[in-house]
Amino acid sequence: MKKDYKRTLITTALPYTNGPVHIGHLAGVYVPADIYARYLRLAGRDVVLIGGSDEHGVPITLKARAEGVTPQDIVDRYHKIIKDSFEGLGISFDIYSRTTSDIHGATASEFFRRLYDNDQFIEQSSEQLYDPEAKQFLADRYVTGECPHCHNPKAYGDQCEACGTSLNATDLINPKSTISGATPELRPTRHWYLPLDRWEPRLREWILEGHKEWKTNVYGQCKSWLDMGLQPRAVSRDLSWGVPVPVEGAEGKVLYVWFDAPIGYISNTKELLPDTWEQWWKSDDTRIINFIGKDNIVFHCIVFPAMLMAYGDNFQLPDNVPANEFLNLEGDKISTSRNWAVWLHEYLNDFPGKQDTLRYVLTANAPETKDNDFTWADFQARNNNELAAILGNFVNRVFVLTGNYFGGDVPAAGALTDLDRETLDEMVRLKVSLTENIETFHFREALKDAMGYARLGNKYLQECEPWKLWKAGDSERVATVLNICLQICASIAIATEPFMPFSSAKLAAALGIKDMTWNDLASADIIPAGRHIEKLEILFEKIDDEAIKAQTDRLEEIKRLNAVNAWQPAPVKPTIEMEAFEKLDLRVGTVLECERVKKANKLLVFKIDDGTGKPRTIVSGIAEHYRPEQLVGKQVIFIANLAPAKIRGIESQGMILSALNADGSLIVSAPSAKATPGAQVL
Repeated sequence: MKKDYKRTLITTALPYTNGPVHIGHLAGVYVPADIYARYLRLAGRDVVLIGGSDEHGVPITLKARAEGVTPQDIVDRYHKIIKDSFEGLGISFDIYSRTTSDIHGATASEFFRRLYDNDQFIEQSSEQLYDPEAKQFLADRYVTGECPHCHNPKAYGDQCEACGTSLNATDLINPKSTISGATPELRPTRHWYLPLDRWEPRLREWILEGHKEWKTNVYGQCKSWLDMGLQPRAVSRDLSWGVPVPVEGAEGKVLYVWFDAPIGYISNTKELLPDTWEQWWKSDDTRIINFIGKDNIVFHCIVFPAMLMAYGDNFQLPDNVPANEFLNLEGDKISTSRNWAVWLHEYLNDFPGKQDTLRYVLTANAPETKDNDFTWADFQARNNNELAAILGNFVNRVFVLTGNYFGGDVPAAGALTDLDRETLDEMVRLKVSLTENIETFHFREALKDAMGYARLGNKYLQECEPWKLWKAGDSERVATVLNICLQICASIAIATEPFMPFSSAKLAAALGIKDMTWNDLASADIIPAGRHIEKLEILFEKIDDEAIKAQTDRLEEIKRLNAVNAWQPAPVKPTIEMEAFEKLDLRVGTVLECERVKKANKLLVFKIDDGTGKPRTIVSGIAEHYRPEQLVGKQVIFIANLAPAKIRGIESQGMILSALNADGSLIVSAPSAKATPGAQVL
């Protein structure tokens, strides 16, 4: 990092307000950004953290149409949920605004108009899909059809969520309008395009030569785009929801959301600092950092910088764009449309007081270099085995011992031993590593350093064994040991503040620390002798199995519902003649006995009353769906004239009919009313 920067402007990707935020958003963008902002504040740097909701775009209009409300109703609802959720998790935005604000509309319009007036756009006509019944052009998400790659019949016009392939709406087989259901037709329409190729030489020099220190995923994706050659990109859309294109003859057209949204960083800064916003955007001594997910890399590293270059007026380009990869959930890709997520507002309700546990787990599992996975088992283990058993245990022991031996007053340190000096030196080494890792956006390693203070404290306490020293009458040595332990506790409060601000604040308050600074970290005299420390509540309560089971059960139900929603009937088998069907002899039977086949997880063996007076034996592979006792006394429909077959040494004399449901459950066929055993099914 350059040492002459006077201020740092941190921006976070604007979440769409078509739903709440989930742990994927948090791990990718908001927790890392907050860690960095909190660190800079502790270090005494001038910093602002800018956030806001992206309230335009097709997903919002689709949700509004589905619910029969206005787009404004949708964004008002989710903006509040998102903003309140961020506050609940301690994301310390200096401002969290929205792109439907008046100041944003004015800023985005002025930005477009300046580029328009300075001939920075090109106008092009192209053929796009048009709904002849709704009488409007269709944005990508307003078109569904069959994916040309995996043949999913419910692919969107921009992507198939079944196979993950990016698409154009015109790629779809048998496309349909989601508005009217009509088959769309191609019609010409005119739009404004930002000629990215015009800025390619400058972008290439700025990124490929000037920012080789960027994360490899960011640098590599940018290089790939630049090497393919940049093409003009549309900045307008045929929609009614969004910032209207501010030129004559543009009725029914709005700014494309990817042109509109990043301007929100500027408008939100204006809203926060109306008199001084320009020094945060146009001053050479301001450092701009964009925290985003990997799906936003191109827009923040190529499109938005090209927009700023085209605007001119000394707008600064981002100094770093530390994008993370994706976080999965229990081995599956997080998906808003499939409800496969851990939603922040629900988490805060289900786990009150556990904000820091989530922040800790998401940082410890941060997908910094590759996609990573969140599991509820790991969440519980990290809380119980690391936060409670290591950090919480050390701090609690120190407070209890200080209370027991010195009445809660900080004892003065006496002569230091080699172990004392080694421990104090290790505190300094941890600070150096912790600082370096935060400065270079390696937050996962930084968290290990912060937790290193708790591990160091436990090791030191265990080696010194002050309880034995006290029993032996060496109160002076106990005083030194507990003084050093309390200094470690103070360093824990400082080191963990960027990661776990709630528990850090509790610990700092109990230690009487009013103004924490990064300079104090690893000092041997943060807490003066004689200060009375307050009783400390338990920082991390253990999480029981029942709480985790409630979450995994919820996910299992979501998985079942998703399977039902995605279910498609199997293709119909080839047509047969009536004579072939008439050869089947379907009968009703009553189950007399049923038991599992030994050493076979899927098989049940039945004794069935088929009306002949001699029980019929049938082996059926339905043991995963039914317990034997559930079937005794029930009636079933079976094929009576199927050739006998040996299954696990048992002769099976027929086949029981059953149906497999969309959710994977199986239903054994039975007559709708009680029938006489042996009755034929006609």
